[in-house]
Order: sequence, then structure tokens, then C-alpha cells
Amino acid sequence: MLAAMPPPATTPAPPGDASVRARGDACPGTLRLHRADDGSLARIRVPGGVLTADQADVLRELAVRLGDGELHLTSRGNVQLRGLGQECGAELVSRMSESGLLPSERHERVRNVVASPLSGLDGRGERDIRPWLSALDALLCASDAAAGLSGRFLFALDDGRGDVDALGADVTLRALSDGDAILRIGAEESVVRIPGAGAPQAALIAAETFLEASPASGAWRVTDLPAGAESLLDEVARRLGPAGTRTVAPVGPQGSTAPAPGMVTGPRDVVALSVGLPLGRIGAGQWQTLTDIARHRGDGELRLTPWRGVVVPGTGREQAAELLDSLGAAGLIVGPRSPWTGVGACIGRPGCAKSLADVRAEAAAALGPVGALPVYWSGCERRCGHPQGEWIDVVATPDGHQVALVRDGRRDAPVSIDDSPPALAAAVSAARGALD
Repeated sequence: MLAAMPPPATTPAPPGDASVRARGDACPGTLRLHRADDGSLARIRVPGGVLTADQADVLRELAVRLGDGELHLTSRGNVQLRGLGQECGAELVSRMSESGLLPSERHERVRNVVASPLSGLDGRGERDIRPWLSALDALLCASDAAAGLSGRFLFALDDGRGDVDALGADVTLRALSDGDAILRIGAEESVVRIPGAGAPQAALIAAETFLEASPASGAWRVTDLPAGAESLLDEVARRLGPAGTRTVAPVGPQGSTAPAPGMVTGPRDVVALSVGLPLGRIGAGQWQTLTDIARHRGDGELRLTPWRGVVVPGTGREQAAELLDSLGAAGLIVGPRSPWTGVGACIGRPGCAKSLADVRAEAAAALGPVGALPVYWSGCERRCGHPQGEWIDVVATPDGHQVALVRDGRRDAPVSIDDSPPALAAAVSAARGALD
């Protein structure tokens, strides 16, 4: 039995502290649309990125009938519909509810859960985390307190391979080889070791404890807490009682690594298909091709990844090459040598009023040899949707662009490039370290 403990004492943040939020959380959802220059935007939470083929059909239908005809994947494995009209809200909510994509209106923006997308498919990892995923989502939707989480708060469920553990979530569960799990708060090296069976409940307790600690500071995420994540972890460990043991995270594989595009080999001659989406967006026809493969050649499921890709589980080995060829012909990334591999961008102009450039068109014009490092193009200093880890940062400025290497959370001194497309493409290719 998990012990209930009083909330920790908190120290109000000083006036002007960056962690104090002076306005409400405006993160978009299905019920709260965001007005952009290209129309309204809906962000649909897809916990763990898992969609049934029927749910995928609903999203395609809504994108075509109500939006711009494309589906846009986010860095959390969620889906955005853009170009929506002002009067579409009621129909959008109705279709989401009917399809099971909106199990709780009160919790629709807080169901931010990323999960190892290849869990249970390739024989790696320490456990299949899908039971954790369904259990955590049900616990979140049943918790009155959890409805108070911000739309930015993030859970990560890592099967032990270290992929989503590296994404900087607020609460991370990572499977261990002995059946236990570690619970991490923020980026802390200290963790709580817990029985694997109780991991989803422990994650919810961590989130509810954060909510009790955050009112005085106005924090939306763990990194906003004035006292930091360590004191929060101490309190979570106390609440878990005998079920939790404070320790240091065991050394293991760690890296924000996307599934490589192509065939993912699994046991019993069953494979999965991993594809990337150029700039994270996909047209209705391409989406239909993926959905048809999932329904008729796979397990009836699509898994959206935090790296703006899609995994289709359950295809046979003999047909996999043919299916990959069809997806490549449809314009998707199906192999590591695609020039689109590792290239990302924010929406840019004309969709965003704050953007200083059409960075998606610029990224397409600057495609070159596959780079050793990913590159992300941002239309302004906000860098919406940028990746984690080591990457090349390209930011539009009033005078052109800045190109810089980001590593360990720090940005090296940038190189300024004027509005010469050839010079910009050359600078980006050099920074990425083109492979032979």
C-alpha cells in the first residue's frame, strides 16, 4: 500500500523569477484551439503514439474535411490538425469522442505520454511497456488532481533501451532487467526504484505531488520549480514508502535515438516497418497508404514516434520490402540514406505570425548529403519543437540566419549567414558533418 504523506513545504519564487507564470496555460488541445495565421490548430494527444487503424482514418477524414488536408506530427508523438475553420469545434470534439481519442474532456490536454515506440517489437528492451501505457492513461483520466497538470507536463515510459529516457520528461519510468523500474523526476540522476507492477501508480503519485508543490511557484513543469527536482523526488520517495527505494540510476544505454527507417526485425519472423515523415507532416493520401498497410498487412495499429515518424507493427518479412518500396514511392523516408533523414523544422511562414522565414521551404532547398547530426530549422528564437541531444540549430533572424551546434543543452557560438541560399546550404551541410 502506498503511503499518503503531507505535501512538502514550498518556498514562493521571488518576484520576477522565470518560473512564475503570469498567464494561464495556453497550450492547444482538441477543446481549446489555437489561432494561427493559417487558421485554427488542434493538438490531439495520442498517449504513447498508439493509434488503431480506425482512429487513424478518423484523423485523416478530419484533416481533409475540416483542415488543410495534412497531419502534422509533434515531438511528443501527438497529432496536429491545421487550417481549421472557426466553426469546426463541435464536430471535432464529437468525432474524437466517438473514436476513443477523447476519453476524458477534463484531461484531454494532460495525456502527454511518450513511450519507446519499438517496445515489444524488436526483442530489445527489458519489458513490453504497453501495459504501463494503458494503465497510466486510465489512472490519469480517473484522477481529479491530474486534470490540473499543464499541457506541457510530460511522462515518458522507457522499456529499458534508453530512448525516451533521454527526452527530458517531467516523470520517467524506465524498465530494469529484474522486473523492477526506476522513477525519475526531471533530469535527476537520483531515482526511486520501484516494483514494475506499481510503476504507473508511482508515476501518477509523482505528478500529483508536483501539483501540490507548484501553486506557490506557478510552475508548469518540474524544471520550473524553484527548489528543483531533488526535493520533489524526496517527497515522492516518502509517499511511496516501502514500495520505493531512493538510489542512483543504474548505468545503461542512453540516447535520444529515433528508430532507424526501414525494416525492424522481431521474433518469429514478424517485422515492423519504420518510416519517417519529411518535416513531420504527411498528406492524406500518404496517411491512407500507411493506414491500409496497418489494417490489411499488419496488426491494425500505428505507433507515432517522438521523432516524427511512424512504426507499423506486425507485417510479414516476405512482404516488408515490397511495402517499404510503396511507402518510399509515396514520399516517405524508408531508409537511412534519404536526404530528409534528420531534417526538421517548425511550421514557419505563412502558418506562424512570429516566424521570420518560410523555414520549411528553406530546409527543402538546402537538402544535401545525409548529415552525421540532425538539423532543425526555426523561424524565430522560440525554436518550437526542437529536438533533444546534439543537433544543428538554424534560426532565422532579421538579417538572415544563424547556424550553431547545440550539445549538452548549450549552444556554441553561431555563424551568421546572409540571405544567400547557396551559402546557407553550404553552412548547414558543413555543420552537420556530411557522411562519405
